Amino acid sequence: MNPMIQAEELLRRFNEDEAVWRCYEHKRRLRRLLGSRCPLSEETLDYLDWLAAERECRRTRPIGPVIGFFVERA
Repeated sequence: MNPMIQAEELLRRFNEDEAVWRCYEHKRRLRRLLGSRCPLSEETLDYLDWLAAERECRRTRPIGPVIGFFVERA
């Protein structure tokens, strides 16, 4: 792999990981400030916060080609 592309990919991954971590910390801090009456354990709530942060911050990349459906106008 080209070293320049590899460096860019590592930088992109680092930035994405940092964004997920900051979002997770924000959700966790907010939950603790507001107080949670949820019967789930603290570890479970932390895990759910982590999943939500990953869903919000990670980009999903398509696997296959993009197929467009266009409607012709008469």
